[in-house]
Amino acid sequence: METALAKPLQKRQVIFLAMLLFLWEADSEAIRYSVPEETESGYSVANLAKDLGLRVGELATRGARIHHKGSEQLLQLNVKTGDLLLQEKLDREVLCGVIEPCILHFQLLLENPVQLFQVDVRLTDVNDHSPEFLDREMLIKVPESSQAGTVFALKSAQDLDIGSSSVQNYTISPNSNFRVVTHNRGDGRKYPELVLGKALDREEQPELILTLTALDGGVPPRSGTVTVRIEVIDINDNAPEFIHSLYEVHVPENSPINSLVLVVSARDLDAGTYGSVAYSFFEGDEDSQSFLIHEKTGEIFLQRALDFEVTQHYVIEIAATDGGGLVGKCTVAIEVVDVNDNAPELIMSTLTSSIPENSPETVVAIFSVSDPDSGDNGRMVCSIQNDLPFLLKPTFKNFYTLVTEGPLDRESRAQYNITITVTDLGTPRLKTEHSITVLVSDVNDNAPAFSQTSYTLSVRENNSPALHIGGVSATDRDSGSNAQLTYSLLPPQDPHLPLASLVSINADNGQLFALRALDFEVLQAFEFRVGATDHGSPALSSQALVRVVVLDDNDNSPFVLYPLQNASAPCTELVPRAAEPGYLVTKVVAVDGDSGQNAWLSFQLLKATEPGLFGVWAHNGEVRTARLLSERDAARHRLVVLVKDNGEPPLSANVTLHVLLVDGFSQPYLPLPEVAPDRAQADSLTVYLVIALASVSSLFLFSVLVFVAVRLCRRCRAAPLGVCSVPEGHFPSHLVDVSGTGTLSQSYQYEVCLAGNSGSGEFKFLKPIFPNFVIQDPGREVKENSNCRNSFVFS
Repeated sequence: METALAKPLQKRQVIFLAMLLFLWEADSEAIRYSVPEETESGYSVANLAKDLGLRVGELATRGARIHHKGSEQLLQLNVKTGDLLLQEKLDREVLCGVIEPCILHFQLLLENPVQLFQVDVRLTDVNDHSPEFLDREMLIKVPESSQAGTVFALKSAQDLDIGSSSVQNYTISPNSNFRVVTHNRGDGRKYPELVLGKALDREEQPELILTLTALDGGVPPRSGTVTVRIEVIDINDNAPEFIHSLYEVHVPENSPINSLVLVVSARDLDAGTYGSVAYSFFEGDEDSQSFLIHEKTGEIFLQRALDFEVTQHYVIEIAATDGGGLVGKCTVAIEVVDVNDNAPELIMSTLTSSIPENSPETVVAIFSVSDPDSGDNGRMVCSIQNDLPFLLKPTFKNFYTLVTEGPLDRESRAQYNITITVTDLGTPRLKTEHSITVLVSDVNDNAPAFSQTSYTLSVRENNSPALHIGGVSATDRDSGSNAQLTYSLLPPQDPHLPLASLVSINADNGQLFALRALDFEVLQAFEFRVGATDHGSPALSSQALVRVVVLDDNDNSPFVLYPLQNASAPCTELVPRAAEPGYLVTKVVAVDGDSGQNAWLSFQLLKATEPGLFGVWAHNGEVRTARLLSERDAARHRLVVLVKDNGEPPLSANVTLHVLLVDGFSQPYLPLPEVAPDRAQADSLTVYLVIALASVSSLFLFSVLVFVAVRLCRRCRAAPLGVCSVPEGHFPSHLVDVSGTGTLSQSYQYEVCLAGNSGSGEFKFLKPIFPNFVIQDPGREVKENSNCRNSFVFS
């Protein structure tokens, strides 16, 4: 046990020792009242509210109640008036016995804030019991040789009252031989003795009948009587005498029944029958009922179980009677030794089973502890588990308050099982455990939290309305309505985004739906924010970013930009018959509104008037000659080119090309002859001749061109469907294809007019029209000439 006490305690303990009790009682004065016993129930002892200086009704608002040790409620409190009333008629002798003063201890418990007041009510004794002898008759044997002044013991009367109301005097009926003398015991009780006034003569009077009266000190006094029968016997001049007049013994309260308590011994100097001694209890009072004495040996045995908490000591008078009737008397004082046979008792006065989280120090419970044992057996240690955020605070006189150590967090722990352990300091130690459950009620102190800060959802274009495209999810660590979430769409940052017509959200589970079909070509992606709001008060919320990516479907066919398919007249490409293989005839230009591989285009020659003459490059749409042209090749050719995307399934478009083979149409930018090495000195005359020839030629050519243009314009106005004649001639020799891929690096425009009745080979080439627009790579443009209905400009 010492080793165990030397170990560090794992529990927080609050030791409430007797010294602390004494110090508290010295500092805190109890409120004391007095009331006579046998007062009728409902009697108003006092007005507690007035005596405590409280306002009318404050007892009710603060939940005042009376706490009394034990199950029987003796007093009641009227919380409205503050009167302390008797619950029933009180009997001092039942409640306190011989203990004086008889004080009833109560505690007045107030809440909000917690206060305790000690209330003591003293029961004053009234003379409501008469003295009473346990036996109806006393037999006293008096030897006739007894001298005047001989004293004979008499049995005392019992009176449940105390003080002046107990037995105060004894008297005996008038006679000429005996008188009664009243004596005081050490405990304050009085007992009678019979004194012989003059010698008796057995032959004259062998027996006397007297009446012994016991009187108490009440007003008026009460009395009790018993008959004393005196028998005159022959002479026996030696009475038994005990070795000790007082025997003291200590008996543990847990001694077994029939165990030996004490042995008393008396001797008688007489011989024979007068010298034999018989032992007995002199008075058959309540103290002697727990013991048994052997008549011959004087051994005293335990007849009933002892209880220190009920009776701490017994005083028994033992009589030793010889054969002649003489009696010797001694006193046996038995002290009951306390053993630790009572576990501590815990009485819960106030208990709060649920407390809100985040609250400061809060009173959870108020309780009292008690142990009827004495000494270390009655000293107690009160503790709870060491790992809990609670504290035990002693209040006063074995009252404790269980409070929270600080604010609690329901999300960390929603329930606490607290075991209050009360242990005494006896040997062996006894303990009592009381378990309480404290629930932490929720406060809305946690905002919803999304599983992700941002979400990316994808949906294919041309979706069906009300299509489920995904969802967001948020959680709230709170409980109940504080954890119930409502999802909503927040106003977009872009005021031009029609979010309300694009998506909707399920307010209960955060699932997102597309309200209408989406078009990738119009809207590739959009962002918005969603909010999650709980139902607490005040409500808390959080946000998350949602990005919706529209996935492309192959829903757009390729669109041909050049050559135009909706023109009033088909587009005709001119190819000189002298063109080399790989000569760039034209380039098909197309686009696709889709993206990714859905917009990857490939070109394929679907139909041709003469297969093998022309080819189409699959990746750039360039139409080139595949071989040398001959005179046997037809002059007109019709090509159908297929433009197809790479989608699934693939979509395509067709374009029709018209190609006209022309004699004498040289390739632009023909290779220039190699320049001869510079001569050392040029002939100045030759230079002048060349300049003059060039000037004359240029003037002549310009005149011819002007003349032809005027004639053509007049003819176009006169006959809209007529033929625009153009003088035949060769193309300028400076038009040369210099690009490595065959694409024209410079742009030129030509105006061609076709007569309504002209044949397939009747083409007339006019001068370049430089002021008109030019088609830039990758395609070409065709523009209708305002001066000629059936004329087109090619670049």
